[in-house]
Amino acid sequence: MNPIFADLPTTVFEVMSALARETGAVNLGQGFPDDPGPADVRAKAAEAVVEGWNQYPPMMGLPELRRAVAAHYAHWQGLDLDPEAEVMITSGATEALAGALMALIEPGDEVVLFEPMYDAYLPLVRRAGGVPRFVTLTPPHFRLTEEALAAAFSPRTKVVLLNNPLNPSATVFPDADLELLAGFCRRFDAVALCDEVWEHVVFDGRRHRPLMTYPGMRERTVKIGSAGKIFSLTGWKVGFVMAPAHLMRGLAKAHQFLTFTTPPNLQAAVAYGLAKDDAYYEGMRADFARARDRFAGGLKALGFSVLPSAGTYFLNVDIAPLAEGDDVAFCERLVRQHGVAAIPVSAFYAYQPVRTVVRFCFAKRDDTLDRALDRLRGLAPGRAA
Repeated sequence: MNPIFADLPTTVFEVMSALARETGAVNLGQGFPDDPGPADVRAKAAEAVVEGWNQYPPMMGLPELRRAVAAHYAHWQGLDLDPEAEVMITSGATEALAGALMALIEPGDEVVLFEPMYDAYLPLVRRAGGVPRFVTLTPPHFRLTEEALAAAFSPRTKVVLLNNPLNPSATVFPDADLELLAGFCRRFDAVALCDEVWEHVVFDGRRHRPLMTYPGMRERTVKIGSAGKIFSLTGWKVGFVMAPAHLMRGLAKAHQFLTFTTPPNLQAAVAYGLAKDDAYYEGMRADFARARDRFAGGLKALGFSVLPSAGTYFLNVDIAPLAEGDDVAFCERLVRQHGVAAIPVSAFYAYQPVRTVVRFCFAKRDDTLDRALDRLRGLAPGRAA
């Protein structure tokens, strides 16, 4: 067995979800909403599977979806994409990431990774032959700095893998940070592989700006999006890849020998969904922001130290004020003794873990959040203790 995968432990997400099932805990660990997703988009998928084409669709994706992706990002982010040469559909964002790393990296190439990071990044980089170079981001704001970037970049840097908005920290990187990173990419002739699946789940009047739009980045950026996050349909696994044509040619070859294609009915439904008017997207953000505020307010009332959440489905709590220094042990006690499942943020680090932050998913119904808050009552030495 290849040790890169064989030696990996069971992910903390599966461990905590199993404990939640075993104990009957409120599961605020895994990042998926209670809501089933927009009914009209789901109806389009059902209609397409009954009445539409169910054989192999084109490898690059249904033409109607590729056109819809290009139109969507032109409208929301000002991108000018050629749907024929610069847009590809994949079976989820993780497949897109895996294929991109396989296509872009040769053994020995260095890849800059920002931790905390999605747990698939590091094994995929290593399996592609890449050498990871870590930039460690720290709470409460998880900002990029010139010193940290200068220590990570080198003449062997080939790819920079950025998640923005950032899971698990719920950070939306400000312009200053992205301009700094773009400068390093240009200076070291590195390709930016941008995992932007949370781009529509941003709050407080923010608008996502892709790294692709910064000076000198259009020809060196691979942008990845996800219908699962846009429509709260995480099980559909429909991803989008956008890249300049000279990079897309290699990306397409990797995709060809991974999944080759994606269910056509889901592609047809996503094409329909991407053309929904702005009210859907504004309403979706408002609903998640309201859930965030409800849960954050409840946690603060209980005495917890809540970190900023500018995007994603997540809210983080600093457990250091509780005299806690081991987030894994804290989360295990939380689920077993208090009936609430959360995720230790140290699980998202590979090099210099922060061990005093715990992540909750707030993309749940009000009664689910209220039940969790009730079970957390008395845990923190706050006003409601």
